[in-house]
Amino acid sequence: MTLYPNIYRTLAPGPMVELRGYASACGLPGRLYACLDYGGPTGTARDGLAEGMLALAAQRQVLAPGQTLIEAGSGAFAAALTLAGRTSGHPVCLAMPDNTTAARQELLSGLGAQLLFSPAREGPAGARALAAGWAQKRDWYYTDWLACDDNPEYHRRVTGPAIVESIAREGSSLVDAVFIGVGSGGTITGVGECVKAWTNDVQMVAVEPYECQALGGGLLGPHGIPDIGYGLIPENYNPYVVDKIAAISSADAARAARTVLLTDAVPASVSGGAALAAAARFLAEGRSRSALCLIPGRASLL
Repeated sequence: MTLYPNIYRTLAPGPMVELRGYASACGLPGRLYACLDYGGPTGTARDGLAEGMLALAAQRQVLAPGQTLIEAGSGAFAAALTLAGRTSGHPVCLAMPDNTTAARQELLSGLGAQLLFSPAREGPAGARALAAGWAQKRDWYYTDWLACDDNPEYHRRVTGPAIVESIAREGSSLVDAVFIGVGSGGTITGVGECVKAWTNDVQMVAVEPYECQALGGGLLGPHGIPDIGYGLIPENYNPYVVDKIAAISSADAARAARTVLLTDAVPASVSGGAALAAAARFLAEGRSRSALCLIPGRASLL
């Protein structure tokens, strides 16, 4: 058995599995695959990303040993960054709107993060401005995951090659479409650039909530799919590698996540359910013959 220096060295994306039970239960033609990327402490792909972004920043010599990190947010990346920072010797400060739930504040504070609050009326933009201002005043490192190229660069180096290695078959591809939910935009950009460079005729499909269609230019409203659909087009999003945009309702995403647990024992997050539902739709409509969805989070069962 291999001995690893820490948990982050175990977080290579994967495994890649075929969802035969789900495809059969839904009567889908073709083949359906999933990349399961949720092996870290928060149960999301954000764990590898947070640690990877810190490593890239240190490599570029813009992050000094022991320097305080600051980020705007209270979701999965905020939790993952707090743990990655704490285990690598970097204190972490998180800026968020002052209407962030008490439970979320307690969780992040319990992980060791210092919390700063911006007025709720200013939304996420206010939290980002607060983070940027504190970073400048105190010489802290602002990870800025929605705009920093270290985000897609991690996926160019890690997630993208892992997927290409799994689907590439002597100049052709095992799948003809890859489905990825869009939050920060880093995953679909990094994976898409890698897939387009190494395969032919593979569609990259960006998945967003039906209720919040910033990418497709539709409705912008609240939804029930955590970690995607931020109501904006993130700076890290590269539209030139995206062939199609699929809008999935919160109800359909949650239903897909529940179903795949029972058919294939895959504990997908709701955001993973959104990518799965989009892949299933393309298969059912004949727009794909063999699809791969990225499931970037694990549902908690107990």
